[in-house]
Amino acid sequence: MGLLSNRVRKESLKPGDHIYSWRTAYIYSHHGIYVGDNKVIHFTRRGQEVGTGTVLDLLLVSSGPAQPQVPCQTCTAREEGNGVVSSCLNCFLAGGILYRFEYSVSPALFLAKARGGTCTLAVSDPNEIVVHRATYLLNNGFGCYNVFKNNCEDFAIYCKTGLLVLEEGRIEGRIGRSGQAVSIIGGPLAAVLSTPLRLVTTNIYGMAATAVGVYCASRFAADIGMRKDVAKVEVEDLTRRLATGLLQVVEPGTIVLPPAPPSNH
Repeated sequence: MGLLSNRVRKESLKPGDHIYSWRTAYIYSHHGIYVGDNKVIHFTRRGQEVGTGTVLDLLLVSSGPAQPQVPCQTCTAREEGNGVVSSCLNCFLAGGILYRFEYSVSPALFLAKARGGTCTLAVSDPNEIVVHRATYLLNNGFGCYNVFKNNCEDFAIYCKTGLLVLEEGRIEGRIGRSGQAVSIIGGPLAAVLSTPLRLVTTNIYGMAATAVGVYCASRFAADIGMRKDVAKVEVEDLTRRLATGLLQVVEPGTIVLPPAPPSNH
């Protein structure tokens, strides 16, 4: 791994590693947790690697790997289950290159990675805890998939850190964990926010520099390792609340924790 690439060899993988592989034309990358024995646990949208439920899926699905004509005998059937599936490493990669997501990177290295979804400032938990979370979620689910709010990268980051975003007592699977989602939103946002500079300068280089600065700042502030509105949530508590309705799905990818009962004091 290094400044320009997180590419690794299969032989270097350890159980608990967060891995990913870019799909066609680098449109998106698919993320998962390597759990050993050549197996990867990852989060999908009803068996598809990525999806929005809109016409955008025509582009996303066409960029994804083709479904094999002969199903792999070692992988969980993707059309079954709760969206969290187990695949062999080869099926997960689907012919793509293997990369390892980096944790505890320095701010300088984080900003040097121009595209999100490759590293974070957050600290990873021990590998055995990561594997436990991924395995537990394989059996119990991770809520509703949403490409912008609760995707495969969000799943892998939660397994590695146990962190979820809070807002006024609510736990939400929204932008803040997934670097890919922040990059998709941050690029256009930076362009919009830098547009007023045209009123004071016609220097295209100055406007470009400002847009890059806004983009980098948005990525940095939204990273799970920098946010103050996050909390550690045990995986058993997360799935128990989902199963019993104590965590309510308000919209795809958003989960809400009900208010605490009033105090007896």
